[in-house]
Amino acid sequence: MNPVWIILIVVAVIALVVVFAYNGLVRLRNQVDEAWNQINVQLKRRHDLIPNLVNAVKGYMDFEQEVLQNVTNARAAAVSAGAQGPQNAGQAAAAENVLTGALRSLFAVVENYPQLKANENVMQLQEELTTTENQIGFSRQHYNSTVRDYNTSVQTFPNVLIASMLGFRGRDYFQIEEADAAVPTVNLRG
Repeated sequence: MNPVWIILIVVAVIALVVVFAYNGLVRLRNQVDEAWNQINVQLKRRHDLIPNLVNAVKGYMDFEQEVLQNVTNARAAAVSAGAQGPQNAGQAAAAENVLTGALRSLFAVVENYPQLKANENVMQLQEELTTTENQIGFSRQHYNSTVRDYNTSVQTFPNVLIASMLGFRGRDYFQIEEADAAVPTVNLRG
């Protein structure tokens, strides 16, 4: 066989490997971005519910303004962190953990106000927030499995060679603290 043909075949095989690896990395990166967008939809819903909840309880909680301010500040930080995209999922998760803690404090204080426990608007907002927290959990699980697949692809041979040359970087997982894994609940029917 002619050496020119052998060289052409080797070059063609290498080119095919590079094309398939690149296309696979792009596909996985797009799946990570799409999974992040699903989380973002749920986080936006959560962030939109919080001001309504704060407004619903504000009139009853005259002496608890610090708790309300903490929730408001944590929400603002979470909105800001989430706007940075999936490249900063770790920062967004940390901000969401702070927000979850602030919400837990709010719900603990709500327990001390019988008129709030009987307020239908507060009960409905709490139910919507619980549903949203569940949806965030499902979206987070999907996102993290997609990130796992992407990171594995970026870190394995031969993709690692192509990924490093073309700027593909691993992504952070969207993790919550173990203490925040449970959905914040409060019994307003008490």
